[in-house]
Amino acid sequence: MTHDHDLVLRPTEAQISAALNPPPGRNGGDLVVETLAGLGATTVFGLPGQHALGMFDALRRSDLRYIGLRVENNAGFAADAYGRMTGEAAPLLLSTGPGALTSLSALQEAAAASAPVLAISSQIPTAGLGGGRHGYLHELPDQAASFRGVVKSVHTVRTQSQIPSAIEAAWKSALTAPHGPVWVEIPQDVLLAETSVPVVTGGDAFPEELPPRPELTAVAAHLLSHAARPAIVAGGGVVRADASGKLRQLAETLKAPVVTTPGGKGAFPWKHPLSLQSWIEDRHTTDFLEDADVLLVVGSGLGELSSNYHTFKPRGRVIQIEADLGKLESNHPALGIHADARLALQALLETVSEREDVAAPERVREVLGKVSERIGAQELTLEQDVLASVRRALPADSPSFWDMTILAYWAWSAFDAKGPNHLHSAQGAGGLGYGFPAALGAAVADPTRPVLAVSGDGGALYSIAELATARQYDLNVTWLIVDDGGYGILREYMTDAFGQATATELTRPDYVALADSFGVPGVRTTPETLEADLAKALSEPGPSVVVLPAVLRMFAPTHLAT
Repeated sequence: MTHDHDLVLRPTEAQISAALNPPPGRNGGDLVVETLAGLGATTVFGLPGQHALGMFDALRRSDLRYIGLRVENNAGFAADAYGRMTGEAAPLLLSTGPGALTSLSALQEAAAASAPVLAISSQIPTAGLGGGRHGYLHELPDQAASFRGVVKSVHTVRTQSQIPSAIEAAWKSALTAPHGPVWVEIPQDVLLAETSVPVVTGGDAFPEELPPRPELTAVAAHLLSHAARPAIVAGGGVVRADASGKLRQLAETLKAPVVTTPGGKGAFPWKHPLSLQSWIEDRHTTDFLEDADVLLVVGSGLGELSSNYHTFKPRGRVIQIEADLGKLESNHPALGIHADARLALQALLETVSEREDVAAPERVREVLGKVSERIGAQELTLEQDVLASVRRALPADSPSFWDMTILAYWAWSAFDAKGPNHLHSAQGAGGLGYGFPAALGAAVADPTRPVLAVSGDGGALYSIAELATARQYDLNVTWLIVDDGGYGILREYMTDAFGQATATELTRPDYVALADSFGVPGVRTTPETLEADLAKALSEPGPSVVVLPAVLRMFAPTHLAT
Protein backbone atom coordinates (compact mmCIF):
# COMPACT_ATOMS: atom_id res chain seq x y z
CA MET A 1 0.00 0.00 0.00
CA THR A 2 1.25 3.48 -0.85
CA HIS A 3 0.50 6.28 1.57
CA ASP A 4 0.30 9.95 0.55
CA HIS A 5 3.18 10.76 2.84
CA ASP A 6 5.34 8.23 1.00
CA LEU A 7 5.06 10.17 -2.26
CA VAL A 8 8.14 12.22 -3.08
CA LEU A 9 8.45 14.68 -5.95
CA ARG A 10 11.27 13.53 -8.21
CA PRO A 11 13.55 16.28 -9.51
CA THR A 12 13.42 17.06 -13.21
CA GLU A 13 16.50 16.75 -15.42
CA ALA A 14 16.75 20.54 -15.45
CA GLN A 15 16.68 20.64 -11.67
CA ILE A 16 19.35 17.92 -11.45
CA SER A 17 21.55 19.82 -13.90
CA ALA A 18 21.10 23.08 -11.98
CA ALA A 19 21.90 21.34 -8.71
CA LEU A 20 25.07 19.76 -10.04
CA ASN A 21 26.27 22.89 -11.81
CA PRO A 22 25.40 25.93 -9.66
CA PRO A 23 26.55 29.27 -11.05
CA PRO A 24 29.64 30.75 -9.36
CA GLY A 25 29.57 33.76 -7.06
CA ARG A 26 26.45 32.81 -5.08
CA ASN A 27 26.15 33.44 -1.34
CA GLY A 28 23.62 32.89 1.44
CA GLY A 29 21.67 35.88 0.20
CA ASP A 30 21.12 34.09 -3.09
CA LEU A 31 19.51 31.21 -1.21
CA VAL A 32 17.08 33.72 0.31
CA VAL A 33 15.99 35.27 -2.98
CA GLU A 34 15.97 31.93 -4.81
CA THR A 35 13.69 30.45 -2.17
CA LEU A 36 11.34 33.43 -2.31
CA ALA A 37 11.15 33.20 -6.10
CA GLY A 38 10.60 29.44 -5.90
CA LEU A 39 7.65 30.01 -3.56
CA GLY A 40 6.08 32.42 -6.02
CA ALA A 41 7.18 35.81 -4.71
CA THR A 42 7.63 38.50 -7.34
CA THR A 43 8.11 41.65 -5.21
CA VAL A 44 10.00 42.42 -2.01
CA PHE A 45 9.95 45.49 0.23
CA GLY A 46 12.64 46.68 2.58
CA LEU A 47 15.56 48.84 3.53
CA PRO A 48 19.22 47.80 3.34
CA GLY A 49 21.59 47.74 6.29
CA GLN A 50 25.16 46.64 6.94
CA HIS A 51 24.40 43.12 8.15
CA ALA A 52 21.77 42.50 5.43
CA LEU A 53 23.89 43.46 2.41
CA GLY A 54 24.26 39.83 1.34
CA MET A 55 20.51 39.65 0.70
CA PHE A 56 20.40 42.94 -1.12
CA ASP A 57 23.37 42.10 -3.31
CA ALA A 58 21.62 38.87 -4.29
CA LEU A 59 18.57 40.83 -5.49
CA ARG A 60 20.49 42.06 -8.53
CA ARG A 61 21.04 38.44 -9.58
CA SER A 62 17.33 37.65 -9.32
CA ASP A 63 14.11 38.63 -11.09
CA LEU A 64 12.49 39.86 -7.89
CA ARG A 65 11.25 43.45 -7.98
CA TYR A 66 12.57 45.51 -5.07
CA ILE A 67 10.59 48.42 -3.59
CA GLY A 68 12.71 50.38 -1.13
CA LEU A 69 11.11 52.68 1.41
CA ARG A 70 12.76 55.28 3.61
CA VAL A 71 11.77 53.95 7.05
CA GLU A 72 11.52 50.28 8.06
CA ASN A 73 8.15 50.77 9.72
CA ASN A 74 6.76 52.24 6.52
CA ALA A 75 8.23 49.35 4.53
CA GLY A 76 6.31 47.06 6.88
CA PHE A 77 3.07 48.96 6.26
CA ALA A 78 3.64 48.74 2.50
CA ALA A 79 4.25 44.99 2.72
CA ASP A 80 1.13 44.66 4.90
CA ALA A 81 -1.03 46.31 2.22
CA TYR A 82 0.58 44.29 -0.57
CA GLY A 83 -0.26 41.11 1.34
CA ARG A 84 -3.85 42.23 1.93
CA MET A 85 -4.39 43.14 -1.72
CA THR A 86 -2.77 40.08 -3.30
CA GLY A 87 -3.35 37.39 -0.68
CA GLU A 88 0.35 36.51 -1.04
CA ALA A 89 3.00 36.56 1.64
CA ALA A 90 4.79 39.89 1.19
CA PRO A 91 8.57 39.62 1.76
CA LEU A 92 10.07 42.39 3.91
CA LEU A 93 13.88 42.54 4.00
CA LEU A 94 15.39 44.24 7.05
CA SER A 95 18.70 44.75 8.77
CA THR A 96 19.68 43.95 12.34
CA GLY A 97 18.86 45.71 15.62
CA PRO A 98 17.51 49.25 15.08
CA GLY A 99 16.36 48.46 11.53
CA ALA A 100 14.53 45.35 12.63
CA LEU A 101 13.04 46.95 15.74
CA THR A 102 11.75 49.93 13.78
CA SER A 103 9.39 47.54 11.95
CA LEU A 104 7.69 46.34 15.13
CA SER A 105 4.60 48.55 15.07
CA ALA A 106 3.96 47.68 11.42
CA LEU A 107 4.21 43.98 12.25
CA GLN A 108 1.83 44.49 15.17
CA GLU A 109 -0.72 45.99 12.77
CA ALA A 110 -0.21 43.10 10.35
CA ALA A 111 -0.79 40.65 13.19
CA ALA A 112 -3.94 42.43 14.37
CA ALA A 113 -5.32 42.60 10.82
CA SER A 114 -4.13 39.11 9.74
CA ALA A 115 -1.99 40.45 6.90
CA PRO A 116 0.59 37.98 5.54
CA VAL A 117 4.02 39.58 5.85
CA LEU A 118 7.24 37.55 5.63
CA ALA A 119 9.87 39.59 7.45
CA ILE A 120 13.45 38.42 6.89
CA SER A 121 16.06 40.12 9.03
CA SER A 122 19.79 39.81 9.28
CA GLN A 123 21.55 39.11 12.55
CA ILE A 124 24.98 39.91 13.94
CA PRO A 125 27.72 37.41 12.97
CA THR A 126 27.31 33.90 14.34
CA ALA A 127 30.28 34.37 16.67
CA GLY A 128 28.37 37.07 18.55
CA LEU A 129 25.20 35.07 19.18
CA GLY A 130 24.33 33.45 22.46
CA GLY A 131 23.61 36.44 24.66
CA GLY A 132 27.14 37.55 25.45
CA ARG A 133 28.16 41.22 25.31
CA HIS A 134 30.52 41.15 22.33
CA GLY A 135 29.98 44.74 21.25
CA TYR A 136 28.92 44.09 17.68
CA LEU A 137 27.13 46.89 15.89
CA HIS A 138 23.33 46.50 16.33
CA GLU A 139 23.84 43.69 18.87
CA LEU A 140 20.87 42.54 20.97
CA PRO A 141 21.04 39.75 23.58
CA ASP A 142 18.08 38.00 21.93
CA GLN A 143 16.75 39.80 18.86
CA ALA A 144 14.01 37.24 18.17
CA ALA A 145 12.58 37.79 21.68
CA SER A 146 11.52 41.29 20.64
CA PHE A 147 9.33 39.78 17.90
CA ARG A 148 8.04 36.61 19.52
CA GLY A 149 5.10 38.36 21.17
CA VAL A 150 4.18 40.26 18.01
CA VAL A 151 4.46 37.92 15.03
CA LYS A 152 2.75 34.63 14.33
CA SER A 153 5.93 32.53 14.24
CA VAL A 154 9.70 32.98 14.56
CA HIS A 155 12.21 31.04 12.44
CA THR A 156 15.92 31.23 13.23
CA VAL A 157 18.64 30.26 10.76
CA ARG A 158 22.22 29.46 11.74
CA THR A 159 23.56 27.69 8.63
CA GLN A 160 23.03 28.13 4.90
CA SER A 161 21.42 24.71 4.50
CA GLN A 162 18.63 25.86 6.85
CA ILE A 163 17.65 28.88 4.74
CA PRO A 164 15.29 27.29 2.15
CA SER A 165 13.37 25.20 4.68
CA ALA A 166 13.09 28.02 7.23
CA ILE A 167 11.74 30.49 4.66
CA GLU A 168 9.34 27.89 3.25
CA ALA A 169 8.03 27.12 6.76
CA ALA A 170 7.62 30.84 7.44
CA TRP A 171 5.80 31.33 4.12
CA LYS A 172 3.32 28.57 4.96
CA SER A 173 2.82 29.99 8.45
CA ALA A 174 2.08 33.46 7.06
CA LEU A 175 -0.53 32.09 4.66
CA THR A 176 -2.19 29.52 6.92
CA ALA A 177 -5.40 30.89 8.42
CA PRO A 178 -5.30 33.16 10.25
CA HIS A 179 -2.86 34.98 7.98
CA GLY A 180 -0.22 36.99 9.78
CA PRO A 181 3.34 38.29 9.91
CA VAL A 182 6.22 35.90 10.49
CA TRP A 183 9.86 36.47 11.34
CA VAL A 184 13.04 34.88 9.92
CA GLU A 185 16.52 35.94 11.04
CA ILE A 186 19.82 35.02 9.42
CA PRO A 187 23.34 35.99 10.65
CA GLN A 188 25.47 38.32 8.55
CA ASP A 189 28.24 35.82 7.92
CA VAL A 190 25.73 33.16 6.78
CA LEU A 191 24.33 35.63 4.24
CA LEU A 192 27.76 36.72 2.98
CA ALA A 193 29.61 33.42 2.73
CA GLU A 194 29.92 31.71 -0.64
CA THR A 195 27.56 28.76 -0.83
CA SER A 196 27.83 25.27 -2.20
CA VAL A 197 24.11 24.63 -1.64
CA PRO A 198 22.46 23.99 -5.02
CA VAL A 199 20.23 26.60 -6.62
CA VAL A 200 16.75 26.54 -5.03
CA THR A 201 14.39 25.74 -7.91
CA GLY A 202 11.02 25.24 -6.25
CA GLY A 203 9.04 25.10 -3.06
CA ASP A 204 5.77 23.98 -1.56
CA ALA A 205 3.77 27.20 -1.31
CA PHE A 206 0.48 25.65 -0.24
CA PRO A 207 -0.60 26.48 3.31
CA GLU A 208 -2.58 24.10 5.48
CA GLU A 209 -6.36 24.41 5.37
CA LEU A 210 -8.47 24.98 8.46
CA PRO A 211 -11.89 23.35 7.94
CA PRO A 212 -14.65 23.41 10.58
CA ARG A 213 -15.41 20.37 12.69
CA PRO A 214 -18.54 18.76 11.17
CA GLU A 215 -20.30 18.19 14.50
CA LEU A 216 -20.00 21.90 15.29
CA THR A 217 -21.27 22.84 11.82
CA ALA A 218 -24.32 20.62 12.39
CA VAL A 219 -25.19 22.33 15.69
CA ALA A 220 -24.61 25.82 14.25
CA ALA A 221 -26.78 25.06 11.22
CA HIS A 222 -29.61 23.76 13.42
CA LEU A 223 -29.51 26.87 15.64
CA LEU A 224 -29.49 29.25 12.68
CA SER A 225 -32.18 27.41 10.74
CA HIS A 226 -34.58 27.51 13.70
CA ALA A 227 -33.75 31.00 14.98
CA ALA A 228 -36.51 33.58 15.34
CA ARG A 229 -34.23 36.62 15.08
CA PRO A 230 -30.81 35.62 13.66
CA ALA A 231 -28.18 38.26 12.96
CA ILE A 232 -24.61 38.20 11.66
CA VAL A 233 -21.47 40.16 12.57
CA ALA A 234 -18.89 40.00 9.76
CA GLY A 235 -15.30 40.84 10.65
CA GLY A 236 -11.98 41.08 8.87
CA GLY A 237 -11.69 37.31 8.67
CA VAL A 238 -14.40 37.30 6.00
CA VAL A 239 -12.35 39.71 3.88
CA ARG A 240 -9.04 37.88 4.42
CA ALA A 241 -10.67 34.55 3.49
CA ASP A 242 -12.28 36.03 0.36
CA ALA A 243 -15.61 34.79 1.70
CA SER A 244 -17.89 37.77 1.00
CA GLY A 245 -19.90 35.93 -1.63
CA LYS A 246 -20.58 33.02 0.69
CA LEU A 247 -21.52 35.42 3.48
CA ARG A 248 -24.12 37.04 1.24
CA GLN A 249 -25.54 33.65 0.23
CA LEU A 250 -25.88 32.58 3.85
CA ALA A 251 -27.45 35.86 4.97
CA GLU A 252 -30.01 35.67 2.16
CA THR A 253 -30.77 32.03 2.93
CA LEU A 254 -31.34 32.79 6.62
CA LYS A 255 -32.86 36.28 6.07
CA ALA A 256 -30.33 37.41 8.68
CA PRO A 257 -29.31 41.10 8.97
CA VAL A 258 -25.56 41.70 8.73
CA VAL A 259 -23.36 44.34 10.34
CA THR A 260 -19.70 44.62 9.37
CA THR A 261 -16.91 45.59 11.75
CA PRO A 262 -14.28 48.22 10.84
CA GLY A 263 -12.00 45.38 9.72
CA GLY A 264 -14.82 43.76 7.77
CA LYS A 265 -15.70 46.83 5.70
CA GLY A 266 -17.12 45.81 2.34
CA ALA A 267 -17.72 42.20 3.33
CA PHE A 268 -21.46 42.70 2.74
CA PRO A 269 -23.13 45.02 0.21
CA TRP A 270 -23.81 48.42 1.77
CA LYS A 271 -27.23 48.91 0.17
CA HIS A 272 -28.47 45.35 0.59
CA PRO A 273 -31.91 45.11 2.30
CA LEU A 274 -30.29 43.05 5.08
CA SER A 275 -27.32 45.40 5.55
CA LEU A 276 -26.98 47.15 8.90
CA GLN A 277 -23.89 48.69 7.32
CA SER A 278 -21.03 49.37 9.77
CA TRP A 279 -22.65 51.37 12.56
CA ILE A 280 -21.27 48.99 15.15
CA GLU A 281 -20.30 51.86 17.47
CA ASP A 282 -23.94 52.91 17.75
CA ARG A 283 -26.17 51.83 20.63
CA HIS A 284 -29.12 51.18 18.32
CA THR A 285 -27.04 48.59 16.47
CA THR A 286 -25.75 47.17 19.76
CA ASP A 287 -29.32 46.79 21.04
CA PHE A 288 -30.35 45.04 17.82
CA LEU A 289 -27.49 42.54 18.08
CA GLU A 290 -28.19 41.92 21.75
CA ASP A 291 -31.79 41.08 20.85
CA ALA A 292 -30.80 38.39 18.34
CA ASP A 293 -31.70 34.94 19.63
CA VAL A 294 -28.87 33.48 17.51
CA LEU A 295 -25.90 35.67 16.60
CA LEU A 296 -23.35 34.39 14.08
CA VAL A 297 -19.98 36.12 14.44
CA VAL A 298 -17.67 35.39 11.50
CA GLY A 299 -14.01 36.39 11.46
CA SER A 300 -14.15 38.71 14.47
CA GLY A 301 -13.03 38.40 18.06
CA LEU A 302 -15.66 40.95 19.16
CA GLY A 303 -12.87 43.16 20.48
CA GLU A 304 -13.08 46.73 21.70
CA LEU A 305 -14.34 48.42 18.53
CA SER A 306 -16.47 45.52 17.35
CA SER A 307 -18.33 45.30 20.67
CA ASN A 308 -19.03 49.05 21.02
CA TYR A 309 -16.21 49.25 23.56
CA HIS A 310 -17.23 46.07 25.38
CA THR A 311 -20.74 47.32 26.16
CA PHE A 312 -22.25 44.58 23.96
CA LYS A 313 -23.94 41.94 26.16
CA PRO A 314 -25.61 39.26 24.02
CA ARG A 315 -28.76 37.69 25.41
CA GLY A 316 -29.09 34.96 22.78
CA ARG A 317 -26.89 32.12 21.61
CA VAL A 318 -23.60 33.16 20.01
CA ILE A 319 -21.87 31.14 17.27
CA GLN A 320 -18.31 32.30 16.62
CA ILE A 321 -16.32 31.27 13.56
CA GLU A 322 -12.71 32.34 14.03
CA ALA A 323 -9.40 31.18 12.53
CA ASP A 324 -7.37 32.66 15.39
CA LEU A 325 -7.70 30.13 18.20
CA GLY A 326 -6.75 32.74 20.80
CA LYS A 327 -9.78 34.88 19.87
CA LEU A 328 -12.27 32.03 20.10
CA GLU A 329 -14.68 32.80 22.98
CA SER A 330 -12.17 35.29 24.35
CA ASN A 331 -14.89 37.87 25.06
CA HIS A 332 -18.20 35.97 25.09
CA PRO A 333 -19.25 32.35 25.65
CA ALA A 334 -20.15 30.83 22.29
CA LEU A 335 -20.35 27.77 20.14
CA GLY A 336 -16.77 28.29 19.04
CA ILE A 337 -15.82 26.99 15.61
CA HIS A 338 -12.08 27.16 14.93
CA ALA A 339 -12.02 27.45 11.14
CA ASP A 340 -11.26 29.54 8.10
CA ALA A 341 -14.26 31.76 7.40
CA ARG A 342 -14.64 30.64 3.78
CA LEU A 343 -14.64 26.92 4.60
CA ALA A 344 -16.97 27.37 7.56
CA LEU A 345 -19.48 29.47 5.62
CA GLN A 346 -19.45 26.93 2.79
CA ALA A 347 -20.14 24.14 5.29
CA LEU A 348 -23.06 26.11 6.74
CA LEU A 349 -24.46 26.81 3.28
CA GLU A 350 -24.52 23.06 2.64
CA THR A 351 -26.26 22.36 5.95
CA VAL A 352 -28.71 25.15 6.90
CA SER A 353 -32.38 25.25 5.97
CA GLU A 354 -33.84 28.33 4.31
CA ARG A 355 -35.78 30.68 6.59
CA GLU A 356 -38.65 32.98 5.71
CA ASP A 357 -38.73 36.35 7.45
CA VAL A 358 -40.42 39.13 5.50
CA ALA A 359 -40.00 41.54 8.43
CA ALA A 360 -36.21 41.42 8.52
CA PRO A 361 -35.60 44.24 5.99
CA GLU A 362 -38.03 46.48 7.86
CA ARG A 363 -36.20 45.87 11.15
CA VAL A 364 -32.96 46.84 9.37
CA ARG A 365 -34.50 50.04 8.01
CA GLU A 366 -35.76 50.91 11.48
CA VAL A 367 -32.30 50.60 13.02
CA LEU A 368 -30.63 52.61 10.27
CA GLY A 369 -33.33 55.26 10.63
CA LYS A 370 -32.62 55.60 14.33
CA VAL A 371 -28.89 55.87 13.64
CA SER A 372 -29.50 58.56 11.04
CA GLU A 373 -31.69 60.54 13.43
CA ARG A 374 -29.04 60.36 16.15
CA ILE A 375 -26.26 61.59 13.86
CA GLY A 376 -28.52 64.19 12.27
CA ALA A 377 -29.22 65.79 15.64
CA GLN A 378 -25.53 66.57 16.26
CA GLU A 379 -24.90 69.29 13.65
CA LEU A 380 -22.16 67.36 11.87
CA THR A 381 -22.90 68.50 8.34
CA LEU A 382 -19.26 69.38 7.55
CA GLU A 383 -18.01 65.93 8.49
CA GLN A 384 -20.74 64.15 6.53
CA ASP A 385 -20.20 66.38 3.49
CA VAL A 386 -16.42 65.79 3.52
CA LEU A 387 -16.88 62.02 3.73
CA ALA A 388 -19.48 62.09 0.96
CA SER A 389 -17.13 64.14 -1.23
CA VAL A 390 -14.38 61.57 -0.76
CA ARG A 391 -16.76 58.76 -1.67
CA ARG A 392 -17.94 60.50 -4.85
CA ALA A 393 -14.39 61.35 -5.94
CA LEU A 394 -12.96 57.88 -5.38
CA PRO A 395 -13.60 55.36 -8.20
CA ALA A 396 -15.78 52.49 -7.00
CA ASP A 397 -13.08 49.87 -7.61
CA SER A 398 -10.23 51.82 -6.02
CA PRO A 399 -8.86 50.80 -2.62
CA SER A 400 -8.37 53.32 0.17
CA PHE A 401 -6.03 53.28 3.17
CA TRP A 402 -6.83 55.33 6.24
CA ASP A 403 -4.59 56.51 9.04
CA MET A 404 -5.78 56.89 12.62
CA THR A 405 -7.56 60.20 12.14
CA ILE A 406 -11.06 61.59 12.73
CA LEU A 407 -12.16 61.18 9.11
CA ALA A 408 -11.11 57.52 9.29
CA TYR A 409 -13.19 56.99 12.43
CA TRP A 410 -16.15 58.35 10.49
CA ALA A 411 -15.28 56.03 7.61
CA TRP A 412 -15.37 52.96 9.87
CA SER A 413 -19.08 53.58 10.42
CA ALA A 414 -20.32 55.71 7.53
CA PHE A 415 -18.23 54.98 4.39
CA ASP A 416 -19.46 52.62 1.71
CA ALA A 417 -16.35 50.65 0.73
CA LYS A 418 -18.07 49.48 -2.50
CA GLY A 419 -16.66 45.99 -2.10
CA PRO A 420 -14.51 43.65 -0.02
CA ASN A 421 -10.82 44.42 0.40
CA HIS A 422 -11.36 48.04 -0.67
CA LEU A 423 -11.07 49.90 2.64
CA HIS A 424 -8.22 49.36 5.08
CA SER A 425 -7.14 51.20 8.18
CA ALA A 426 -4.83 50.81 11.15
CA GLN A 427 -7.71 49.98 13.47
CA GLY A 428 -6.16 46.63 14.40
CA ALA A 429 -3.22 47.95 16.42
CA GLY A 430 -4.06 51.66 16.16
CA GLY A 431 -0.64 53.11 15.33
CA LEU A 432 -0.10 56.36 13.46
CA GLY A 433 1.47 56.60 10.01
CA TYR A 434 -0.23 53.65 8.31
CA GLY A 435 -2.26 55.27 5.53
CA PHE A 436 0.27 56.58 3.01
CA PRO A 437 2.93 53.82 3.03
CA ALA A 438 0.19 51.18 2.98
CA ALA A 439 -1.35 52.88 -0.06
CA LEU A 440 2.06 52.71 -1.75
CA GLY A 441 2.13 48.95 -1.19
CA ALA A 442 -1.34 48.62 -2.69
CA ALA A 443 -0.29 50.65 -5.73
CA VAL A 444 2.67 48.30 -6.23
CA ALA A 445 0.28 45.34 -6.04
CA ASP A 446 -2.05 46.79 -8.68
CA PRO A 447 -0.79 49.78 -10.69
CA THR A 448 -3.92 49.84 -12.87
CA ARG A 449 -6.13 51.56 -10.26
CA PRO A 450 -5.55 54.82 -8.39
CA VAL A 451 -5.19 54.37 -4.64
CA LEU A 452 -6.32 56.83 -1.96
CA ALA A 453 -4.49 57.46 1.31
CA VAL A 454 -6.11 59.53 4.08
CA SER A 455 -4.16 61.01 7.00
CA GLY A 456 -4.38 63.76 9.54
CA ASP A 457 -1.48 66.16 9.76
CA GLY A 458 -0.15 64.35 12.83
CA GLY A 459 -0.11 60.97 11.11
CA ALA A 460 1.21 62.49 7.89
CA LEU A 461 4.41 63.55 9.60
CA TYR A 462 5.14 59.90 10.44
CA SER A 463 5.41 58.99 6.77
CA ILE A 464 6.27 62.19 4.92
CA ALA A 465 9.61 60.73 3.84
CA GLU A 466 7.75 58.25 1.65
CA LEU A 467 6.86 61.02 -0.78
CA ALA A 468 10.34 60.25 -2.10
CA THR A 469 9.37 56.59 -2.53
CA ALA A 470 6.14 57.52 -4.30
CA ARG A 471 8.08 59.70 -6.71
CA GLN A 472 10.93 57.25 -7.24
CA TYR A 473 8.57 54.45 -8.32
CA ASP A 474 5.92 56.78 -9.80
CA LEU A 475 3.14 55.14 -7.81
CA ASN A 476 -0.51 56.02 -8.42
CA VAL A 477 -1.36 57.21 -4.92
CA THR A 478 -3.29 60.34 -4.01
CA TRP A 479 -2.72 61.40 -0.41
CA LEU A 480 -5.49 63.39 1.28
CA ILE A 481 -4.12 65.18 4.35
CA VAL A 482 -6.75 66.69 6.67
CA ASP A 483 -4.80 69.44 8.42
CA ASP A 484 -6.29 70.55 11.73
CA GLY A 485 -3.07 71.67 13.36
CA GLY A 486 -2.66 68.83 15.82
CA TYR A 487 -3.73 65.42 17.03
CA GLY A 488 -7.42 66.16 16.54
CA ILE A 489 -8.98 63.13 18.22
CA LEU A 490 -6.67 63.41 21.22
CA ARG A 491 -7.60 67.08 21.44
CA GLU A 492 -11.25 66.01 21.66
CA TYR A 493 -10.58 63.25 24.18
CA MET A 494 -8.56 65.49 26.49
CA THR A 495 -10.97 68.40 26.28
CA ASP A 496 -13.88 66.11 27.11
CA ALA A 497 -12.05 64.41 29.96
CA PHE A 498 -10.03 67.26 31.50
CA GLY A 499 -11.54 70.48 30.19
CA GLN A 500 -8.49 71.33 28.11
CA ALA A 501 -5.96 69.63 25.86
CA THR A 502 -2.23 69.25 26.47
CA ALA A 503 0.51 68.21 24.01
CA THR A 504 -1.89 67.96 21.09
CA GLU A 505 -1.00 71.08 19.08
CA LEU A 506 1.53 70.88 16.25
CA THR A 507 3.63 73.27 14.24
CA ARG A 508 3.32 71.80 10.80
CA PRO A 509 4.85 72.45 7.39
CA ASP A 510 3.23 73.78 4.25
CA TYR A 511 2.29 70.36 2.90
CA VAL A 512 1.73 71.59 -0.66
CA ALA A 513 5.19 73.20 -0.80
CA LEU A 514 6.70 70.14 0.87
CA ALA A 515 5.14 67.82 -1.69
CA ASP A 516 6.43 70.06 -4.46
CA SER A 517 9.96 69.76 -3.05
CA PHE A 518 9.71 65.99 -3.64
CA GLY A 519 8.47 66.58 -7.18
CA VAL A 520 4.94 65.53 -6.21
CA PRO A 521 2.09 67.83 -7.30
CA GLY A 522 -0.01 69.19 -4.47
CA VAL A 523 -3.11 71.32 -4.07
CA ARG A 524 -4.77 73.05 -1.14
CA THR A 525 -8.52 72.51 -1.18
CA THR A 526 -11.68 73.42 0.75
CA PRO A 527 -14.71 71.35 1.77
CA GLU A 528 -16.57 72.90 -1.16
CA THR A 529 -13.90 72.07 -3.77
CA LEU A 530 -12.68 68.80 -2.24
CA GLU A 531 -14.63 66.49 -4.53
CA ALA A 532 -13.39 68.12 -7.73
CA ASP A 533 -9.78 68.49 -6.54
CA LEU A 534 -9.61 64.93 -5.25
CA ALA A 535 -11.20 63.46 -8.37
CA LYS A 536 -8.74 65.36 -10.57
CA ALA A 537 -5.75 64.18 -8.53
CA LEU A 538 -6.96 60.57 -8.62
CA SER A 539 -7.46 60.70 -12.38
CA GLU A 540 -3.90 61.74 -13.13
CA PRO A 541 -1.06 59.19 -13.14
CA GLY A 542 1.64 59.21 -10.46
CA PRO A 543 1.58 60.46 -6.88
CA SER A 544 -0.25 63.58 -5.69
CA VAL A 545 -1.17 65.36 -2.47
CA VAL A 546 -4.44 67.11 -1.59
CA VAL A 547 -4.44 69.17 1.61
CA LEU A 548 -7.72 70.02 3.33
CA PRO A 549 -7.37 72.52 6.20
CA ALA A 550 -10.35 71.65 8.41
CA VAL A 551 -11.22 70.90 12.02
CA LEU A 552 -13.54 67.89 12.05
CA ARG A 553 -15.46 66.54 15.02
CA MET A 554 -16.47 63.02 15.98
CA PHE A 555 -20.07 61.99 16.46
CA ALA A 556 -21.01 61.47 20.11
CA PRO A 557 -20.16 58.02 21.44
CA THR A 558 -22.92 55.80 22.80
CA HIS A 559 -20.88 53.44 24.93
CA LEU A 560 -20.33 56.01 27.71
CA ALA A 561 -24.04 56.27 28.50
CA THR A 562 -24.54 52.60 29.31
